Amino acid sequence: MPINAHPDYLAAEKKYLEAQTDQERIITLEDMIRKAPSHKGAENLRKQLKTRLKKLKEKIIRGKKSGKSSQESIKKGDMQVVLIGFTNSGKSSLLAKLTNAHPKISSTEFTTQSPELGTLKYQDVDIQIVDLPSIGNENFNLGIANSADLILLVITKFEEIEKAKSNIPQAQGKIIIVFNKSDTLNPTEKRKLEARLKSKKYKFILTSSFNNNEIEELKKKIFENFPLIRIYLKEPGKPATNRPMILKPGSTVKHVALKVSKQLASTIKEVRIWGPSSKFANQRVGLNHKIKDKDIVEFKTR
Repeated sequence: MPINAHPDYLAAEKKYLEAQTDQERIITLEDMIRKAPSHKGAENLRKQLKTRLKKLKEKIIRGKKSGKSSQESIKKGDMQVVLIGFTNSGKSSLLAKLTNAHPKISSTEFTTQSPELGTLKYQDVDIQIVDLPSIGNENFNLGIANSADLILLVITKFEEIEKAKSNIPQAQGKIIIVFNKSDTLNPTEKRKLEARLKSKKYKFILTSSFNNNEIEELKKKIFENFPLIRIYLKEPGKPATNRPMILKPGSTVKHVALKVSKQLASTIKEVRIWGPSSKFANQRVGLNHKIKDKDIVEFKTR
């Protein structure tokens, strides 16, 4: 453990140690690098993390060049969205627009042969987005689809909706119909399509990878489908972090501490709160204090 490591770094390190795939390790390593101590004493740590990241990326590139198909499972993030659709529906283009991923994009059928992973960064929150191989592909992963928190059913024809839904009968998450390539429709066709979707009481959005405003609307819709609390940690005498910790509504200060580490939870001497759940700034609270979205929490340890 690095000297003077911030709780944010410890939380990122914990996620890295729990990662089960190389793609997850890359994402969590990048997060560790961002949150690593910036003082001179941590210089070697930062170098080690960057070297580890470089080797992981090289490993993935070698795997792609060798033509190996990855069937490894993907460890579910705090918030997971899965893109599902038929071949050439534009899922990969949407993944590239929504996240930091660089999937292969082609008009060739069944281009995506294994789950592609990306991270949507929105309102200080990281949302895991997985692009599954198309319906009909032998590598289509029902397990990931069934456990996702939110499914974006990417279609380009109204008639595809029920056919696509029939392939995921046991899906537990919410489903949003994403009518992609809406730039190919004229205003009259859009109005008729929207009326038809509303008549079936579908949750839907029309979008196009070529329209940045529509992509932003899609990001907003994804975010709004996750009930969450964003908590910003701070150290005594320092500003709060820019990246929040994500918890469920109804969580307490104790849940915050435990998510950072069990070690922290057992050594807390004092807790201070700023934000919506506090009666006044810098309020001293107990471990059972219920937190609210955008609270700032400061821990003092023994």
